Amino acid sequence: MNIRKITKAFTAGLLAAAMAVGCVSCGNAKSDKAEKTVYVILMVENGAFIDMKDGFINELRDKGYTEDKLNIVYKCAQGDATNLATIVQDAVSQKPDAIATVGTPASQAVVGMESGIPNFFISVSDPVAAGLISDMNGAPDKNATGTSNFIPIKDIFEFAKEFTPDVQTYGILYNTGEINSVTTAQNAMAYLDEAGLKYIEKTVTSAAEVQTAAESLMSDVDAIYVPNDSVVQSAMPVVAAAARENGIPVFGSSAVMVRSGAFATKAISDTKIGAITADKCIEYLEGKAITEIKSEIVDADDVVINKNAADALGIAIPESIMSSATMVEDSNQ
Repeated sequence: MNIRKITKAFTAGLLAAAMAVGCVSCGNAKSDKAEKTVYVILMVENGAFIDMKDGFINELRDKGYTEDKLNIVYKCAQGDATNLATIVQDAVSQKPDAIATVGTPASQAVVGMESGIPNFFISVSDPVAAGLISDMNGAPDKNATGTSNFIPIKDIFEFAKEFTPDVQTYGILYNTGEINSVTTAQNAMAYLDEAGLKYIEKTVTSAAEVQTAAESLMSDVDAIYVPNDSVVQSAMPVVAAAARENGIPVFGSSAVMVRSGAFATKAISDTKIGAITADKCIEYLEGKAITEIKSEIVDADDVVINKNAADALGIAIPESIMSSATMVEDSNQ
């Protein structure tokens, strides 16, 4: 699968659709009272993205950018690419001081407009492959900078081995329409090849396909890994239910996946990565050139385990891990 072709096609499709329909708005309208304006744009409102958005906004407010100084306009596309394109075009037409975006699709849409308005992206797993920046170690060159939640594949699978040492075959379930998912899935498969483990790849294009894809894996795999994928994440409860019924542990890529039913992960704090991006935006608002504000890979430092899943699967959590892990229960409990 050619990542650059996916990226170009996705961006082109967003731009072509920009005039098709009105946007879906989740948030406040622009006010003339504040000195500056920042838009915050989401593709979809899932738990992780909301935490990232809240982390970004709360950090701005905590650092003194109160309502009288900074107007924050929040928009979401409710998972629709056409709505996203329209929201982005509308935001650009308002000429805000900056646009913050959560996740890869929204960030690609803003950078693809080449509007001259700085973009601060939050939690993009591979900003280079997504076309947001040419070099993570160099100066931002596309009027965009922010944070990467590059998924620690090796850490996750080594962590998984502590609980399920007998796993020989993983199922990898992801959406082909998200470049972040494709990149992470490819990295996972490369790791498993090197480790001498087998895997079965199942892809989807919408949340409606997730249950069937997940159920088709159950008789052929010992465990399932889900990359950072908003589509599969939105359907995680059905994946988790099928997996528990078949005694299959699911390892996710975010704390929200675990709260939604996956067994465990080693992940990045969503509110933390939002706050780190806000600090970069503050540097810009206070006069620093965006070319001097480097993008940053935020380390995964949270071990999250779902107690309901552990009990259902009969997996004992060693005290050495439990003492430092965040233990959660299903979000629907």
